[in-house]
Amino acid sequence: MSEIKLLVLDIDGTIAGESNQVRPGVLAAIKAVQAKGIPVTIATGRMYQSAARFYQDIGGNLPLIAYQGAWIQDPATNELHRHRPVPIPLAGELLDYLEQGDLKSRVSIHFYINDQLYVRQIVGDTQEYARRSNIPANPVGDLRKLLDQAPTKILALSEDTQLLDELLLKVRQLYRPDELYLTKSVATFFEMAHPLVNKGIAVDYLAREVLGISAEEVMAIGDNFNDLEMIEYAGIGVAMGEAPAAVKAVAQWVAPGVEEDGVVAAIEEFILK
Repeated sequence: MSEIKLLVLDIDGTIAGESNQVRPGVLAAIKAVQAKGIPVTIATGRMYQSAARFYQDIGGNLPLIAYQGAWIQDPATNELHRHRPVPIPLAGELLDYLEQGDLKSRVSIHFYINDQLYVRQIVGDTQEYARRSNIPANPVGDLRKLLDQAPTKILALSEDTQLLDELLLKVRQLYRPDELYLTKSVATFFEMAHPLVNKGIAVDYLAREVLGISAEEVMAIGDNFNDLEMIEYAGIGVAMGEAPAAVKAVAQWVAPGVEEDGVVAAIEEFILK
């Protein structure tokens, strides 16, 4: 086993649970990793501005991976290392598809442009999302008026998880993986991004281009389908206890759940032992 030279952590369901804060034990374990000279950063589906407080809490010292890897920015210098938005024509097609028929009343669409959230109207789903993310939602009516700019990410949100699963399958039939990246980060979120976006690609960029290390020297921990690619990529890929079976299947190790400080157990097993 190679020596770990980079630790990458997801936020929701990994370092933060119901409290929406970094768990104290997790924070202590991260500090112990950093004391060994190993850099730690975050890879999340969240907006950059929503992820920033978690990055500050852990004392990150590398670029932060946001929007599933579509946006990589260094909080210390504000340098934007990478931005891969959804092409405007494709965003328009997706909006047309997701607003057809009764979908318009059953699914909330979130557009992310310039690290701001735009919605057609503010409904209950969006209010809860904005509260947990600690960001404002900007209601604009018709989202098409924003399509002079390419959105970083498009999110379809609904409490009807079966509907979202059906939508995911249908959109996967319409677009090849080299045309659109599709994933779910939680059961109520269906996310769409540039085809060259996923956390695995983003972590590879940090490892090779920023640190000059190999995948074998990376440890990554996550809990859902949007973490699958980075867990698969890393030399030590860890899935949290609540992760779906398909995510656990690609992991080298399965940690306890987030409320049992699974990240602490993983860090102790592979770094601090």
